[in-house]
Amino acid sequence: MTNAPDVSRPATVTPVRVVIALCLAAPFVAMLWVGSYAKVDPTFIGIPFFYWYQMLWVIISTALTVLAYQLWRRDQRARASRKGGADQ
Repeated sequence: MTNAPDVSRPATVTPVRVVIALCLAAPFVAMLWVGSYAKVDPTFIGIPFFYWYQMLWVIISTALTVLAYQLWRRDQRARASRKGGADQ
């Protein structure tokens, strides 16, 4: 027996999965678009914008990753319950 994934069905794109992808892609886009934050002003408690913007994205990235994980778990539970209900 092999543990190969079932390749008979293509992956389904749902609105929840699009939101998950956006949550995971947003931090990359924000950090790769250096021109948007490569400046000193405005400062926050004496810290240049360049630094506090990046540190703010650490917190935002954590929140978005947790949100994506929770959405993924809910989506997987819903798919499993639909699949289990179809077998009966």
